[in-house]
Amino acid sequence: MYVEQPKGFIDPNFPNHVYKLKKVRYGLKQASRAWYERLTLFHINQGYIKGGSDKTLFVKEENGRLMVAQIYVDDIAFGGMSNQMVQHFVQQMQSEFETTLLGELTYFLGLQVK
Repeated sequence: MYVEQPKGFIDPNFPNHVYKLKKVRYGLKQASRAWYERLTLFHINQGYIKGGSDKTLFVKEENGRLMVAQIYVDDIAFGGMSNQMVQHFVQQMQSEFETTLLGELTYFLGLQVK
């Protein structure tokens, strides 16, 4: 990603140059795309399959049991058919990302879940 020099900080020797960012920062237009790509790569490397029509849904099948993760911006709703799968998912996420567990899902996208 490239950005123009900010007003007041233009290099007088190179006024037409731009900066190449080494890392996309949260809050930029491309930040959500970069986050989604990073999260997608992580899940695929862990054996998840991305949904066909819903690209924010990730499913993993092990021994006839399913683990499902639904991504919405920077929130993830997840569940599995065994407590062991759920705990493994949590451990994987916490080892790779800074996470906060908010407990059992009660609302998602304004809908009450029971």
